[in-house]
Amino acid sequence: MRSTLTDIAREAGVSAATVDRVLNNRPGVRARTREIVIEMAQRLGYIAEGPNGAPPQRALPGDVIRLDFALPAGTNSFIKMLHRHIEAQALSRPDLDVHVATIEGFNPDRLARLLQELRGRTQGVGVIALDHPTVREAIRSLSANDVKVVTIASDILHVPRVAYIGIDNRAAGRLAGYLLNRFMGTGHPGKVALFAGSLSYRGHEEREMGFRHILTEESPNLQIVEMREMLDDREKAYSEASALLERHSNLAAIYNVGAGNTGIARALKERGREHSIVFLGHEVTEGTKDLLLDGTLDAVIDQNPRVEAREALNTLTHAVRGLPYELHQPRLQVIFRENIPEI
Repeated sequence: MRSTLTDIAREAGVSAATVDRVLNNRPGVRARTREIVIEMAQRLGYIAEGPNGAPPQRALPGDVIRLDFALPAGTNSFIKMLHRHIEAQALSRPDLDVHVATIEGFNPDRLARLLQELRGRTQGVGVIALDHPTVREAIRSLSANDVKVVTIASDILHVPRVAYIGIDNRAAGRLAGYLLNRFMGTGHPGKVALFAGSLSYRGHEEREMGFRHILTEESPNLQIVEMREMLDDREKAYSEASALLERHSNLAAIYNVGAGNTGIARALKERGREHSIVFLGHEVTEGTKDLLLDGTLDAVIDQNPRVEAREALNTLTHAVRGLPYELHQPRLQVIFRENIPEI
């Protein structure tokens, strides 16, 4: 059974209130008492030890923790919303000094350089990371220098991150396939096109895999005829969708794994196909709200950037302080025209 505050208090010879003040970095406790409580909490397994059994470095009461976030630049409205929520929530946290950097282009080496440059300057990093060897090594280097790392929206495996914060992207892809099957009707043949921001994001790759698997299992009548990467750019999405519609006059459905929904919608509307092609996408933004309302988008699979920003800040802060934290992941939800949430 996991140890409790009462167990730590008993073994350390202090009150449970004192343990609570120490573990939550509140003032009013002598330095020696604080050391005893931390040591006992480590010994009982309530908080983790640092590398090689050494006590992890913690922010002391009153210390301001520096956190950095690395997000992709571009026209992706969801990323802009996440950026905005991180900065807005950081303003209400006087214990945090938060910086957000944006990376132009889908360039893993540029992202890796930014992460390497953060060594010695920050205590925690949140990143929407391309799954690439240079990025993985940069994350390992940060961790080796006692910088806590969380991945957001798209995960990277086999790196020493504190947590992944985001939806189950494979489940999201399967959900899109299930919705498409219900919209199309069982047994009706049709051609389907896939769009992605970049398959260098594990999250986009996992959505594609989930979508393909459920169509293979349950909808062999539906044929995926195209797969296009748009680099989350609405103008590129428009040009790719326009070319796609010229090649496949009988296209039945589009599933967009990433951003660029407004570009695809523009191509559909120019050809009068906005109500004859089933169109599924991701993330509730001002742009996708309008497309749901006018019927161009049939459904949106959403993750909540407000929750992701909150959980990233909380997870990193607790990790830097060496405190346990129960992560609350954003819920995977489907949004139709009739249940559009406030954003």
